[in-house]
Amino acid sequence: MSDLRIEHPDGDATLKDWQHVHNVIIPTHVLSLDEVRERALRNRLEIAYLDDDPVGCSTVRPPTDESRTATVIARVLAAHRRRGFGEELYARGLNQARELGAKVIETVVLSSNEDGLRFALKHGFVETERYLLRGDTIPWIDLRLS
Repeated sequence: MSDLRIEHPDGDATLKDWQHVHNVIIPTHVLSLDEVRERALRNRLEIAYLDDDPVGCSTVRPPTDESRTATVIARVLAAHRRRGFGEELYARGLNQARELGAKVIETVVLSSNEDGLRFALKHGFVETERYLLRGDTIPWIDLRLS
């Protein structure tokens, strides 16, 4: 994985790369660049590159309540899965969440993303809830690290 480079988006070019990965993996909730900029203000975002091509991204939602619950989400484009990139993004996100004081780690997966769900379950997450957002037809799955 020596060619893998992970960085925080630091301008529109890298925010657009993060947006692209997110929107490919979550086609039911396409984000505009303005929405990505807003997320970058309240969450920790990272983008993974193989050479100069974006292959994955992550989001860490910092803990905000008394339960000290953080959300860690790692996404890898289908063509680049099963090569350890998700492991790297997830490990970095987990470390960031814990550095921010998280005691409980959660994630969320679109139910149609079978690879993402399998990854979460393999890493010790257990399903806590399935739900539809207004206007959606594909359920979201909330999971908690056991």
